[in-house]
Amino acid sequence: MLRKGITESFGAAIHALNTTQLTDGVINRSKRMMLDTLGVGLLGTRTAVFNKALTYSQLFTCEERSSVWGKSEMNLPPHYTAFVNGIAVHSMDFDDTWHPATHPSGAVLPALLALAETLPSRPSGLDLLLAFNVGIEVQGRLMRFSREAYNIPERFHPPSVVGVMGSAAASAKLLGLSPAQCSHALAIAASSAGAPLANAATQTKPLHIGNAARRGLEAAQLAQIGLEGNPAILDMHHGFGVYYKDYSPSAMAASGAFKWILEEQDVAFKRIPAHLGMHWVVDAALAARAKLQNTIGSFDLSQIRRVTLRVPPSKYVNCPLPVTEHQARHSFQFNACSALLDDKVSVASFSEAHISRPALRELLSKVKVETPPDNQPSFDKMYCEVEIETEQGHSHAARCDTFYGHWRKPLSQRHLVEKFSVNASSVLCTEGVEGVVEVIGNIERVTECSVLALYLRMTSNPQEELHCVNIQ
Repeated sequence: MLRKGITESFGAAIHALNTTQLTDGVINRSKRMMLDTLGVGLLGTRTAVFNKALTYSQLFTCEERSSVWGKSEMNLPPHYTAFVNGIAVHSMDFDDTWHPATHPSGAVLPALLALAETLPSRPSGLDLLLAFNVGIEVQGRLMRFSREAYNIPERFHPPSVVGVMGSAAASAKLLGLSPAQCSHALAIAASSAGAPLANAATQTKPLHIGNAARRGLEAAQLAQIGLEGNPAILDMHHGFGVYYKDYSPSAMAASGAFKWILEEQDVAFKRIPAHLGMHWVVDAALAARAKLQNTIGSFDLSQIRRVTLRVPPSKYVNCPLPVTEHQARHSFQFNACSALLDDKVSVASFSEAHISRPALRELLSKVKVETPPDNQPSFDKMYCEVEIETEQGHSHAARCDTFYGHWRKPLSQRHLVEKFSVNASSVLCTEGVEGVVEVIGNIERVTECSVLALYLRMTSNPQEELHCVNIQ
């Protein structure tokens, strides 16, 4: 019997995987990912980058329409719905992070929910769960083709590469494509992959997630009507292998006792809307601040001579003097100083008023960054240490090896639901917030997953919504 090629094996697996193979552990973890993604996405519908993308997307019309999250009466063509909702998810860098490094959910869930509303078959919650997990699994498999992918990225933003492939796989699954069509969907999506890391810390970075969701959905629908790509796209170093220097692909088998990567590797959920690395430095800064306060009774900026941050080497999150919210979300220095000044970091920390505070700028000028050789640029191995030196010559230091929310120290279900509720209630009424929690909590028993769209449109203040849409 002729052995399948790698791309062919992926197409066959995407087609063959079924709901009986979903384990309780995978269902539970993916439900948490869905809830968190919807919460940060709803909060993101109040950002400037989302509203700019929405204004652009409203230029396009078609007969098929899907719901824009947090907008009571707004529909767009499904590709543009996936685009803007995907942008919302990543607009504040508040979405989940996996290992190897990527944001897995934001590229997949917006595409699936936009597609589900347009399908005459009315997919069930279990159908949604399966397609979602197929999209997550494909991303996990692709990242494991390279050791380079295990480190904090240096050249491209991973969701723009593996995310679009995950969106294509998930959409192909929900559409019920044949094995060959699933392979072609991946090949088509590969030609929309890639975004340079130079656009991190800018308004363009959230578009990486929006584009991945949109282009993956488009790839699956193009494959459905017969468009073909290279049937060996994953097998070749000049195919998907162009993104990794040490590309070593392997086949994906769906027969027998299928082992989901999500079963073995959980995701990290963020407590602050910033790059994942910031969580280590914030927790270390808060602990060092507490030691200082316990000694001298207060945090007095005038008494601080120097703040030293010992962090892993990573150029795109080393931003000494951020000016914009997006730069601030990618700055070890800013997040440490915000934690030291305010004894917390929150959504409000990234407002223009907070970023431009004279006290913050003064403290930033006292920061020194060190990159110890043992501090590896990996979300699974890194640490952060913050040392505060006073004018009196005293030193107070603290180190964070694993923050609360990391896969080694998972966010509790109560705290995850609280995060969702706080984020979602900034946009939805109480009925909408509670409805989403209820539907996601029982998604495997929901007969039509498109019921989510009803709750995601239950806004708390239609007048404020109108104002937000008109922001330029």
